[in-house]
Formats: sequence, C-alpha cells, structure tokens
Amino acid sequence: MYDVKITNGTIVDGTGAARFTGDVAVKDGVIVAVSHSALDGDAAETVDATDLVVTPGFVDIHTHYDGQATWDPLLEPSSGHGVTTVVAGNCGVGFAPVRPGDEEWLISLMEGVEDIPGTALAEGIDWSWETFPEYLDALDGRAFGIDVGVQVSHGAVRAYAMGERGAANEPANPDEIAAMAAIVQESVEAGALGFSTSRTLGHRAMDGRPVPGTFAAEDELFALGRAMKAGGRAVFELAPLGAAGEDLLAPEQEMGWMVKLSDDLDLPVTFTLLQIDSAPDAWRGLMDESLRAYDAGAQVVPQIAARPFGMLLGFPTRHGFSGRPTYRALAARLAPDELFAELARPPTRAQILSEADVAPDPNVLYDGFFQLVQGSLDRLYSLGDPPVYEPTADRTIAAMAAAADVDPMAMLYDVMLEHGAQHLLMLPFFNYADRNHNAIREMLLHPSGVSGLSDGGAHCGLICDASIPTFMLTHWARDRTRGDTLPLEYLVKKQTSDTAALFGLGDRGVLAPGKKADVNVIDFDGLSLRMPRLARDLPAGGARLLQEADGYVATMVSGEITRRHGVDTGARPGRLLRGARQ
Repeated sequence: MYDVKITNGTIVDGTGAARFTGDVAVKDGVIVAVSHSALDGDAAETVDATDLVVTPGFVDIHTHYDGQATWDPLLEPSSGHGVTTVVAGNCGVGFAPVRPGDEEWLISLMEGVEDIPGTALAEGIDWSWETFPEYLDALDGRAFGIDVGVQVSHGAVRAYAMGERGAANEPANPDEIAAMAAIVQESVEAGALGFSTSRTLGHRAMDGRPVPGTFAAEDELFALGRAMKAGGRAVFELAPLGAAGEDLLAPEQEMGWMVKLSDDLDLPVTFTLLQIDSAPDAWRGLMDESLRAYDAGAQVVPQIAARPFGMLLGFPTRHGFSGRPTYRALAARLAPDELFAELARPPTRAQILSEADVAPDPNVLYDGFFQLVQGSLDRLYSLGDPPVYEPTADRTIAAMAAAADVDPMAMLYDVMLEHGAQHLLMLPFFNYADRNHNAIREMLLHPSGVSGLSDGGAHCGLICDASIPTFMLTHWARDRTRGDTLPLEYLVKKQTSDTAALFGLGDRGVLAPGKKADVNVIDFDGLSLRMPRLARDLPAGGARLLQEADGYVATMVSGEITRRHGVDTGARPGRLLRGARQ
C-alpha cells in the first residue's frame, strides 16, 4: 500500500535523461518505485498525471529567507514555483551570530543589501538566539511548507568577532581571524550548508558602508575556508568584486583566488556570474576560466540568473514621477487604491505631467530615484501581461513614444496606468547588454553552472525573481521566440540534481527509488507566469512583490502534497536542513 501513486505521467527525472511515461510511488516520505509502465498496488491517494510532466522538486540555492523563516511557514514566493528546498544566508548577510544590542545593525545591513523592509524584520524576528547553532535550533523548532537550509554569513561573523572594527571592514589580525574561524567551524558542525561573503561594492548597508568582509585579505578568506572544511562538507558562496561592473579588472583576479581555494581545500566555490553593460563580453572570460578549473578538478561553480537582472518599476513601486509635487502630495495622504484611482483622472494626469520635479533630498534614501527612471526610457520596457522578459526594442518607452509621436513621459505615465495602474515595467541592469538572452543561454550551457540568483525573499520593492524556477521551464524550454530554446530535461536538471549536488543534498533532486519524495506534477502546456503585483502582507504592513504561476497541479514535499493548483494545502512537512547528506 503506497501513500501516494502518481500515474501515467511524463517523467523528467532530474538526471538529464530523456523523458518517459510512467508511474512514481511514494511511501513514508520516500520514493519507492519509478516505473516505465503502470505500477501494481493500491495507494491512499492517486494523482492522475496523464498529459502532465512529473519532475523532482526544485532546489533554489540563492535566497534570503533568513528572517522570514522565523515567522512564515510558507516561504512565498518561492514555494509557489515548484521549489521544495531553499538555501538562505547568501551574499555575506544573515542574522547569526548576533551580540545582544547588535540586532538593529544586522537588520540595517540586510535592508541595505537585500531591500527587505527593516520594519518588517524588526517586528517579525524574535531574536531568541545569539550563536549560529542557537539560530539553527530556533528554525529547527518550526515546520514549513518546504525545506530550509542556511549558510553562515561573513558580515555577521565579522561583526560578532571584531565589533565595530569588523563592521567597518578594517583588516583582521591573527587573533580575530582565529575567532572568526572558530565561529565558522562551529556553524558548519551545527549544520550550516555553507559560508557566504560579498566583495562587490554594490552591496552596502543602510548607512552606505560596504558589507563586512568586502575587502577581506586572502589570509582571512583561506582561514575561513579551512574552518569550513574542518567543520564538515560545506560550500563557499560569494558575490565577487566586479560582479556589478564596478571594477572591470577585479573579476579575473577574484577567479584566481577562488580557483586556488577550491583546489587547495577541496571545497566547492560558487560565485555570481552576470553580463554587464560596460564590458558585455567579460563574463565569457570568467566562464572559460571556471571551465578550465572544472576540467582540472576544481569545483568553481557559476550561479546564473536565467533572465535579465534589474528592477520592476511602476506606480505600485518606484517610478519616474515621484519628484512631481502633485504626486507627492497625493501619495502622502491617499491609501494605495485611492491613489491609483486619482492618478487615472485626466486632470490629475495633466497636472503631474505639466510639473517640474522637486530637487531630491540627498539625505533621503531613493528620493532621487525618479531621475534614474527618467534617464532610462530607452531601456525601460513595458513588461506586459503575461510578462515578457526578452522584449524587443519597440517595447521601450522611448520607442513606443516615438512610434506614437507623443512625449516619452506621457507614454510612461499611460503605460503605468494600464491594468488599473498596477502595470510594472522592466529596467534591466545585467544580462541584457545585447538586448536579448543569447548570453544567458551560453551561461546556462556551462557544464557545472547552476541556476541561481533568484533572491527569494529579498529585494521586496523592486524585484521578484523568485519566479525564475518557473521561467526556466516556460521561457527556456517552450516559449522563447528570439533565439534557441533548451531541452526541458536539461533545464530541470539545472535546478534539481545540479543545485542539490552542489550543496551536498544527495537525498533529493532526482526521481529515483530511495530519494526524498519532493515532486512536482506540472501542466507544462498550461504553465504560465502571472504579472507581478505588490502585496502589503509582511510584518508591520511591509510591502513586497509577488508573482504567482498557473500550471502546478501538485507539489509534494517529503511525500505530502503541500500545494494543489498553486494553493497551499496546510501541510507542513518542511524542516530545517542540517548539513550535507548522502
């Protein structure tokens, strides 16, 4: 008697092997049979997967649910996109260890780097820990809709061991390095899946200072790498210097020490790989170098964003009219729904369009954001519904305005008014230098590269890339029209067995007997992304962008169906992951 039997599905098993039609049987949270024909035996529940695709649950290794996991069992948006395992603690920011009194500073660091509302974090986190093992214990007492793993972050470790000197990025002395190494080893022994750091100058706290560890010397980095190895199997994750285009020579230098660390210590190192406008071919050199390291036996793994990396702009978020006096006055006194209705009134539209911008206050964060938007109309794209992430040049605001012979700012206003003033536009910063996805496709073909950088739980007001696992299937396996697609089997492997293997999670990511029963049943033909929307459902009324998907018939975690047709079932089989496992 099986617990669940999935019958007559098109099975894409996560290994990259060709799809086949068959059954999957589950018992006690584990896959017990995968058959190319009908399986004998009854089940407590049978899922008819005729004309549906059956895959392993997706393993998203680049999220920032460090705070959200302490209050939210659902971990949306990720859980709505077939994701059954997430790894948090990326980019050198996290909430443990923390000295009493430093909680607000860690919140400021996370808010500055990852754009998670500080008020939501302050209200949502209970801070029932000081050390990293105590933080894991706090998560271990919770039940989730999906599994959660965490990395220990350089920023928190440095601040804990060095105090203000660490927060200020001062050089660490031998005693301070030893103290940090002891924390990292203790964290990995307690179950941290990795150690993360950030070296890009684009990652800054709310006070403008770079993330602690940004300028760490090699003796510090290698000492922490050795501490990881002493603690057990773990991953060294980083955003390298130059990843955001701030230093064009740095990435090659960064690759040198990353390869050496991986080779000398036999550790997997995973890094952010993006295409930047200022050097649109620089990523190829980094990818070639990581390929040479891969061929030589080093584990240097690029994380690839499967679509352009940028911002979603519109009246619900940030936009080009926030400097107009009338808009500011309305936004200050009206609730969102009232504001959107008022913005659609022709007299209000005419008044806002006729006004000059106020001078931005340099002491107010994002006060001058409207200037960035106004200067980007030639690469600000109408996203549309359904959203299009590889738009053609005629979808920019500048091109649409020229075609209609209207003022570009008037065109911007009117496009943002669409869908009840909820329409969001895409401003890509990375991965769109060529105005297409050809570079992304080449990156995805890297044999050891993985799909990452979804930033689930982060960048709440400007980005919603937690939907990338769905986009991998819809765009790259089915819908792309401006270039070649990729095989579905390959794309499933990239975000199941490949991502699981990187973090030593060998018990999942493949549909095979003995593996954990994390499974998706997908209406592949009907799979689609909805338009992103702003919700105000974080603690303290904090806002975040959400993006739902249609087509997930069922998602299963540890043998329990957690979502049916995208709706949470209330099942909470997800648990904290402690360390690598076979």
